Order: sequence, then structure tokens, then C-alpha cells
Amino acid sequence: MSLDLLDTPAAIIDVPRMDHNIALMQQHMRTLGVHFRPHVKTTKCVEVVRAQIAAGAKGITVSTLKEAEAFFAAGVVDILYAVGIDPSKLKRAMALKQKGCDLKLVVDNPAAALAVGEFVREQGVAFEVWIEVDTDGHRSGITPEEESLLEVGRILRDADVKIGGVMTHAGSSYELNTPDALEALAEQERAGCVRAAQRLRDIGLACEGVSVGSTPTALAARHLEGVTEVRAGVYVLFDLVMRNVGVCRFDDIALSVLTTVIGHQADKGWAILDAGWMAMSRDRGTSKQDRDFGYGQPCTLDGTPIAGYLLSGANQEHGILSPIDIDDGSTGSAAVSDTVDIRDRFPIGTKLRILPNHACATGAQFPEYHALDAEGELTVWSRFHGW
Repeated sequence: MSLDLLDTPAAIIDVPRMDHNIALMQQHMRTLGVHFRPHVKTTKCVEVVRAQIAAGAKGITVSTLKEAEAFFAAGVVDILYAVGIDPSKLKRAMALKQKGCDLKLVVDNPAAALAVGEFVREQGVAFEVWIEVDTDGHRSGITPEEESLLEVGRILRDADVKIGGVMTHAGSSYELNTPDALEALAEQERAGCVRAAQRLRDIGLACEGVSVGSTPTALAARHLEGVTEVRAGVYVLFDLVMRNVGVCRFDDIALSVLTTVIGHQADKGWAILDAGWMAMSRDRGTSKQDRDFGYGQPCTLDGTPIAGYLLSGANQEHGILSPIDIDDGSTGSAAVSDTVDIRDRFPIGTKLRILPNHACATGAQFPEYHALDAEGELTVWSRFHGW
């Protein structure tokens, strides 16, 4: 099967681009002297994760217990479940531990730590727990100087729960777009997490691991003194948000959605595609950035961006491809002339590839990927859903 014969919409992974992205990140981690634990929520795909491990990754990060179960079944043992544990899920986590999975849990408040401690005492299971640290005010976690950090540590110690370490995620890096700003946030992330670990050690608590990571800060970091591992996820495929942040180019984006032109609204300059928000997702992450890509950047079948056009609108199963008034030079071509008839430019049946705003969200719309190799051959890679 080749792209021009594939039913649409379909999620395409450009394997050479993916392999390049994996190698680039892994080499950067080697240079910095830390382990790399990729976040697999981006792809939820066994074949992708095997490529990451083959390149040198040490364990994986997951965002759901469904991911942990699926990847453990596929042979991955070292797994960090990097979302604060819901006490009602502890029995499910215990089942994984009892099967031999080296599952690590995360807490960021005393109530959750107490619930884990009580469960451990009742069930006799040995969990390793990491404490989430907030180093940029982006999401969850305990700030490095909060007293509750030490309170959580003491609760876990008193319950004989192993503290594996501290972890943080500098998600605010997605809002930046200059090398200096990214490097500064990478250092803030590193210093804050290292400080949290030191505070725990200062009161006699073991805290061996120091885990940091987001794709932008992982790539921007220039030194990681005191850090033991880095986590990142979207780097493996990249997307338009990452392109706007400045950590990848169009040519690095390994995920696209194959779509077909199914109609026109010539008076409006529109081509109608069979990929709407059910294929692309509703994620409009680039709308808050300097360059808004609508619902995605159209490309030719060989992956070359088409200057002067965007997927400007999306209904459930219909995408609207339209010309934009100006081109900022980022696609390397001039603006589209008003005299170009959309029906001539994109005839019925034309197949295009759309680069997504957010690879994680777009991938989640599909039960499988079609992996495109360097020779143009396609292989189906399954992707799983759920929590």
C-alpha cells in the first residue's frame, strides 16, 4: 500500500524523520550525562517505544495506567506513572507490581501520600513513590520551598514507602519562543528540582532520583548538574506548536494526517477536505503563538509545505482549506495570488498531508498509524486508547 491508494483520513508517521528525532534527543542526553526516560503518551505505540529504547532510553514515562499495562505487556518493566495517583487506582497499580512491573507512582500533596501509606500498610505492597515539584507554576506539584514538600516526605518515610525521587515538568516552556528564554527556563527547572531533592536529603530522607523534562527544556538545557534523568514526549514526532517554540523545523515534524479533497466553495476560495476536527483534533495551540496555523499546515503528498494555504476551519468530518492573505516567509514561498482558482489548484481527489498543531491530540484521534519508510512503503502500527 502507498500513500496515494490509502483511505483517508489516516495518520502517517514519517519513520526517517521519527528516527532522526529520536537519535537527536538521545545524543543530547548522552552529552549531558543523564538517563532519558521518554514520555510515551504522545504515540501510545509499541513500535515507536521500541525504537526509543533501542536508541538508549532507560525506562518510560506514562500518563495513564492503561499505558503502563499495555507497555508492560509488551515487555517494558521500568515505568514512571507521572500523574498524581488517585487512591482508587492503587489496587490496579498493585496488580501491575505483583506481576513484576517496576511501577513508580507520583504524589504532590499530603492527602495522597497518606492514602498511599495506608494502602501499603493494609496490603503489604512495596510501592516506590516520587514527589512532584512545581518549578514554573504551570500545573501541579509542590514548589521547592514549601513546607508541604517535607511533610509529604515524612509521611512516606513513616509509612515505610520508598521515596524514589522528585520530578517536575516545565510545561510553561510551550509559551516561549527564543533560545535564551528556553535555556533560562531549563535552568530554572533544573535548579528548582535539585533544590527540592536537597531539602528532603537535609532532613535525612533518601531522594536519589531527580527527574526533569519537557521537550523544549530538554533540548535547550546546557548542563544538568544534580539531575539523574530527563523526560520528554512530543519530540519523537514534533508538531506545529514545537515549530513555533523554535525547537524543530517543518522538516522534523514526523506526524501528518493524509486527507482528500472532496469538494469546493469556489466563491470563497475553499477546498473541502475529508479531515475535520475528528481527524485533526480541536487543539488550536498555535492560536496563542506568533504564527497561527489554524487546524494545520497543508503539505503535498511528499511532505512539502504548501505556502499560502491553511486548514483554516474544521467541522466534525469536513476540513476547510483556504488561502491566507499573506505569507510570513516561514514556508519559503510567496503569498497565493487571488487569481488562482481553488478548483484548479486542488482538484477533486487530490491527496494532501496536514501537519498538526499538537501531535498528542491528533494521534489520539486514530486507532492506528501508517508508518511510512524511506522507500515509500507503509506498515500499520497499532495505537491504543483509554485510561
